[in-house]
Amino acid sequence: MKHYTKDDIIRLVNEEDIEFIRLQFTDIFGMLKNVAVTKSQIEKVVNNQIMIDGSSIEGFTRIHESDQYLRPDLDTFVILPWHPATRKTARLICDVYNPDGTPFVGDPRYVLKRTLERAEKMGYTFNVGPELEFFLFETDEKGRPTTSTADAAGYFDMAPIDHGGHVRREICLMLEEMGFEIEASHHEVAAGQHEIDFKYAEALHAADNILTFKMAVKKIAQMRGLHATFMPKPVYGINGSGMHTNMSLFKDGKNIFFDPEGKKQLSKEAYSFIAGLLAHVRGMAAITNPLVNSYKRLVPGYEAPCYLAWSASNRSALIRIPAARGQSTRVELRCPDPACNPYLAIAACLAAGLDGIERGMTPPDEITENIFAMTEDERKLHGIDSLPGNLLEAVECLERDPVIVHTLGDHVYHSYITGKKAEWDEYRTRVTDWERKRYMIVY
Repeated sequence: MKHYTKDDIIRLVNEEDIEFIRLQFTDIFGMLKNVAVTKSQIEKVVNNQIMIDGSSIEGFTRIHESDQYLRPDLDTFVILPWHPATRKTARLICDVYNPDGTPFVGDPRYVLKRTLERAEKMGYTFNVGPELEFFLFETDEKGRPTTSTADAAGYFDMAPIDHGGHVRREICLMLEEMGFEIEASHHEVAAGQHEIDFKYAEALHAADNILTFKMAVKKIAQMRGLHATFMPKPVYGINGSGMHTNMSLFKDGKNIFFDPEGKKQLSKEAYSFIAGLLAHVRGMAAITNPLVNSYKRLVPGYEAPCYLAWSASNRSALIRIPAARGQSTRVELRCPDPACNPYLAIAACLAAGLDGIERGMTPPDEITENIFAMTEDERKLHGIDSLPGNLLEAVECLERDPVIVHTLGDHVYHSYITGKKAEWDEYRTRVTDWERKRYMIVY
């Protein structure tokens, strides 16, 4: 990752013929927001003088205390490659501050920063490698998304049956222009479903990358007449989209999850981190899986993990330990989906793992059998619990988990809970097409 000074940014804006700068941030639900300014305002930008009305942002401030300032993270400066080669547009990701110069507690990026500071005090650096899946759908004559793909491909298939391969290739090339290191890309299990994997990064940078990735995928798909969606389960009866999250803790440049003498070459800290995740994963499900629709992905039969277990190889377990060891040793949490706010989701994962380490927690025994093939009685015999079955249950689990509540902070927690309960209420009172088709004639 490049490091920039204020003078570097001003120089680049002038040298690169940049006409617009987009100042980006997220609301508490992970929706990307931005204020665009022209190059004439660049000195105000780098000196933290651009204001926003926080009362207009979901979960931010009330109308009588609405003034807030955007402080750009200069290292996030990048030129957006899909804009014209002349009169270019650049992007900076910003932190949100109060008028008195203090960080705004409702800023999701600040929630992650605060959690990373806790890890830093323990001597740790937290690295995250996300794996985002998404669908490419065709659009109708009015440009609205459909659920058609003209795609008959499955896992790792290629053209001509991989209808979106050319778009996936273009996305990879543009992401590399933006500084991403693309490790792999391929067609996923379902028709129209894709995955692009980029290199792990320090947690804050990884969360920034997730937002940038989603923005780029959607924009490039739109340019090619397609609609990209990170909705967890857009089509009934096929696999949904996940965001498997690979995590590792480093101390003094060494991966502390690796112990050549440990069982499965994992350290005591690695096992405690796993135990912490298992202890809090129900409490953080409303963060990692934030939509009503998320829980239609987390059902048996579609490879999505829904049972609380870990394994060094078993992909039916919620937590998997990939085979790589040494500096590449990592813990993979398989339940998050790409609709989550990455700042809050990564903060929750880190807080859960650190709690496990601080309390010296020990995980249950590894599960090597296919959990999906077990009966309910067999799962009970193994002590295997399950994730919440719907968004309301997930919200109630969050309310009962003081570690995750504390991680979010009072402001984000109360705003988030209020928003999610309202979402559930709207969903449960809505009459769906399924109900009309099922009941209208019969009754």
